[in-house]
Amino acid sequence: MTKNKTKVIKAEAKILQANQNYANQVRELLHKTKTDCLNLISSPGTGKTTLLVETIKRLSGEIRCAVIEGDQQTSNDAKRIAETGIPVVQVNTLQSCHLNASQILESIQGFALNEIDLLFIENVGNLICPASMDLGENEKVVLLSTTEGEDKPEKYPLAFSEAHTMVVTKIDLLPHLRFNLKECENFARQINGKIHIIHTSSFTPEGLNAWNNWLKKRIKKHL
Repeated sequence: MTKNKTKVIKAEAKILQANQNYANQVRELLHKTKTDCLNLISSPGTGKTTLLVETIKRLSGEIRCAVIEGDQQTSNDAKRIAETGIPVVQVNTLQSCHLNASQILESIQGFALNEIDLLFIENVGNLICPASMDLGENEKVVLLSTTEGEDKPEKYPLAFSEAHTMVVTKIDLLPHLRFNLKECENFARQINGKIHIIHTSSFTPEGLNAWNNWLKKRIKKHL
């Protein structure tokens, strides 16, 4: 039994080390081209793609964006992103529950990184596996919807401890839900006392202001 466990641990260590090597290559390429990269992680149905579509529309002409779309199957989300006119690469992970750095390194070969200010990675909908996987990004952003439970940070602490920023989506639905926003934020800050929290709605005029302003400030610092 002990020998089997040792083999499993060694195999996992090799996989993680290989991933880290790819992540370092991704990070080096992004650094050379001064491309900021955000890795978006969340449960399925949180509204990552809708947020990206509306964000890209509003940033058009100010920030040059590109997207790597991660899904187990279909290219539905990539098609929605492509309709905005920006570069997008679809990665289907099949049985895997997250993207890995090798896939990101291969994907960015299809971009002219010198012409991209901000690269979004929309990870597979999952709060567990993507949290621990380094993709070479500058920052992980965790999204949580008001249609989910406010205790998600407590249930999935790694995602919220690894992320510097938490984006609460579908904030316009709050009057119709029993979601306790203050309690949710308290849970997140108990896990990560330095986490930055942004409220968003993709369907109200003011809903994206804080998010977009935060992105613009990041790009100004990055360039």
